[in-house]
Amino acid sequence: MKKIYHIAVEGTIGVGKTSLARILANHIQGRLVLEEFEDNPFLTEFYKDPKRWAFQTQINFLISRYYQQIQLQQVNLFSDKIVSDYMFAKDKLFAQTSLDDNEMILYQKLATIFEKNVTYPDLVIFLQSDVDRLMDNISKRGRSYERDIDWEYLSQLNDVYNQFFLRYDKGNLLVINTNNIDFVDNQNDLNQILEVVKTPFSGTKFFNPQHSIG
Repeated sequence: MKKIYHIAVEGTIGVGKTSLARILANHIQGRLVLEEFEDNPFLTEFYKDPKRWAFQTQINFLISRYYQQIQLQQVNLFSDKIVSDYMFAKDKLFAQTSLDDNEMILYQKLATIFEKNVTYPDLVIFLQSDVDRLMDNISKRGRSYERDIDWEYLSQLNDVYNQFFLRYDKGNLLVINTNNIDFVDNQNDLNQILEVVKTPFSGTKFFNPQHSIG
């Protein structure tokens, strides 16, 4: 039986994780797994009042992500490739930016138990972007529950993501700077990414594609 090959696309809010995951899953004929973030009943309130709703929001995400990741580990006889738009480790990154010290202690106890049963992806694609570009992307997609995301929160989250992946050593990592490309509407930009993704490598690889007309 073949080992499931899991590609996870990661990055800060608004960077294009889901869009690229959809494209990759279609390109390699893999199973697409998307995070169920819209099912979190506390998310809208969190963006309005982060201090009040942070813990409820984070615990809901932790449990939801855990159960979804456990389901991923059930072997699918009809597909040996999975593309997801997140990895379980992201939950802790968000927790670091929103929970206070006491909340974080309780969160860590739960997360540590869950982490023992979750495997890391074979390949993580980390999409990098600056905060202004992220804010612009968030504004363009117009999700009602994201209207209250502010620049400072997104900047803090962006820094946490960059620091995490700077030290990432749990598998192969492809870091792609997306500041100057549009892989959704520009086929040439997308082709650059698809080419580097399908090229074998080991460890960490950095890629800064150049925007092209077409």
